[in-house]
Amino acid sequence: MTRTPPDFRRLLSIVCLTATALAARAADLQDLAQLEAAAKSAAAASLPAPTDRQRLQVGPIQPGLHLPRCDTGVNSAVAPGLKENNRVLIELRCAGPVSWHLYVPVKLVGVSAVVLAAHAIVLGSVLTEKDVSVEQRDASALPPGYFDDPALVIGLTAGRAIAGGAVLTNQQLLAAKAVIRGQSVTLIADGGGMSVRMAGRALTDGLLNQRVRVENLSSGKIVEGIARSEQVVEIVLK
Repeated sequence: MTRTPPDFRRLLSIVCLTATALAARAADLQDLAQLEAAAKSAAAASLPAPTDRQRLQVGPIQPGLHLPRCDTGVNSAVAPGLKENNRVLIELRCAGPVSWHLYVPVKLVGVSAVVLAAHAIVLGSVLTEKDVSVEQRDASALPPGYFDDPALVIGLTAGRAIAGGAVLTNQQLLAAKAVIRGQSVTLIADGGGMSVRMAGRALTDGLLNQRVRVENLSSGKIVEGIARSEQVVEIVLK
């Protein structure tokens, strides 16, 4: 059986016509970004001016909302009813040949600097400046224990895998290890008004103020202590 080769010119023509039709359709729809800007402008005239720790939050306007483009210009005004010190309802109206109206909430929200993971962070990683970024976010939507200063997280260790873009909190990060297994440490034992220092070797890793097991190199005994600082372990006297 002889197959008829496809007419590539005809197929290309169909694709071009489809793309043109989609572009024309998009041009006939109202730009949602322009609606957000109009609602924000109308709300700014009605609400108190934002401080340097506040911003106006618009909407959200439903994604995928298809409104005919308003050729006569969109009119905006404060809608009757809902109006508080920090929020207002804005009515956007088109009185053109194809009329429509839309209500958009706008509110004044407090913002805070928040530290984010600049990329995916692996469990056990010690954070550096390259691992974090800072953004301004709605403070009311931030999780408990979030960090607002990147200097606070540099040097901390990821206690779990962290996705890129995630808000960093004190639930995800651990203090850097003060004592590392196998390293030489100074053992300090205080008792009876006397302080004794001995050489030791860490048998377990330990965070600051965490209990660790160490070997007293003088006696060979295994004892338990608390990592008080880098390379210093305080013996727990029973």
